[in-house]
Amino acid sequence: MAPPPNPNLPLQERLLALAKTLQCTWYLEMRPCAQTLYWNRIANLVFLLVGWFVGHLTLILTTGRYFLSWIRMNYYTRMAQLSYRTAFIAAAVTYGIVVYKTMRARAKTSARPATTPMDLLSDENIQYLAMALVWLFSPQYPLALIPYTIYSVFHVATYTRANLIPVVLAPKPAPEAADGASPSRQAVNSPLANQIGAFVKEYYDSSMAIVSYLEIGLWGRIFLSAILFQRRSWILIVLYTAFLRARYSQSQHVQSAFRQLGARVDSFVSAQGTPPAARQVWGAVKEAGKQFHDATDVRKYIGGPAKKTT
Repeated sequence: MAPPPNPNLPLQERLLALAKTLQCTWYLEMRPCAQTLYWNRIANLVFLLVGWFVGHLTLILTTGRYFLSWIRMNYYTRMAQLSYRTAFIAAAVTYGIVVYKTMRARAKTSARPATTPMDLLSDENIQYLAMALVWLFSPQYPLALIPYTIYSVFHVATYTRANLIPVVLAPKPAPEAADGASPSRQAVNSPLANQIGAFVKEYYDSSMAIVSYLEIGLWGRIFLSAILFQRRSWILIVLYTAFLRARYSQSQHVQSAFRQLGARVDSFVSAQGTPPAARQVWGAVKEAGKQFHDATDVRKYIGGPAKKTT
């Protein structure tokens, strides 16, 4: 974690230091001459344009603009389409930066690089990066924007609380000690930062549960498109099924969402008055889902223990 900002520096220099040491470090590492003030400013500009934080903020704003058009049933206007595509470009940029930084960190620490396709595909950042590119070149599915936007809200909130607020509102240095020791830097006690922290703590788990339900519901939306033979829907259902299967194996929220949905359908079909055909169809769906889960459990094929299903 970066040290607290030096309160004696002007705001501009504190922001430049933030750009140098945080999310745009990936750019500075590529150019040794970026240690000069000139390259610091260039790197800061690159960070503002395509960096991690601005990418998430752009995603939030463009998603909001798109849904304004969607509410007014104008989702195929030029502005709506531009907002939709820009949102997924921003998503691809942000996740691409995270993937790049992860690879660089592994190389620096001499950790085992993820060279096999299975290692790469098991990284959830790569999964979301790949799906952002898929959505970018696919027909519009507004529901696909919402999970990315929810993630971006929490990323922006956390980054603002942990990095931007301490830089902009740098604490004043404590009075110099009598023995001449250098004063210690104090943490920023900002009401805004405290409110952001409380918001993240209170709503994070419930928001991740909502994301899980949305991702499952999105599969149903794509499946309906495939049944109706809409454009590119069969390719999309294959890709998104692989994505959702990977999310199920890695996310407890997705597993919990599937269990709760299954329990609700079980309760519905077991009620009196439900036609026997409905029970048979639901039983066949559950059996097919179990067989698909077992057949796609990659740990069986790489020597790991297979995950038990209920």
